[in-house]
Amino acid sequence: MGKVIANMSMSLDGFIADTADGIDNLFGWMGNGEVEVPTAVEWATFRMSPASAAYMKNALENAGALIAGRHLYDITSGWGGKHPLGVPVFVVTHRLDAEAPSDAFTFVGDVAEAVAKAKEAAGDRNVVVASAKIAQQCLDAGLLDAINVDLVPVLLGSGVRWFENLAKSPVKLGDPVVIEGNGVTHLAYEVQR
Repeated sequence: MGKVIANMSMSLDGFIADTADGIDNLFGWMGNGEVEVPTAVEWATFRMSPASAAYMKNALENAGALIAGRHLYDITSGWGGKHPLGVPVFVVTHRLDAEAPSDAFTFVGDVAEAVAKAKEAAGDRNVVVASAKIAQQCLDAGLLDAINVDLVPVLLGSGVRWFENLAKSPVKLGDPVVIEGNGVTHLAYEVQR
């Protein structure tokens, strides 16, 4: 059975976006290498270091569904109707009457419902959680199995923190699996229960 994994690129000082939701300083590692990594959409083909490419290819192959919050969905304009992972996307929102851009998107009212539907859609593959507030809610509800951090050597100073408002802390994590790429260190942690 797959895992529910929160994954984000993060600055060394703990931010996943700047104060304007900008991510330019956090995603340079996806284009600073010689190995091409295609995704399910033409506009998101990456060029990474060999280590980051192997890490990304593994993540892409094992992803079976994605969970996002409405804010991320809105600022990405619904990824143009198809997410780069090419998997079903479950958007947690209070606006359930909104029209999804394609059959690949499902709007759901809460995190537990999103995780249940995403697990069903993913089968034996992983469910990826790609929103800060949704990852926090999953962690608080005991629904998150792992946290993968793409740690970027930059200090943003301010912005959007990933786990700023946890209701249940401290949260203990296992020892990291560490992969060093160009301009990024990939860290994979299991959530300890």
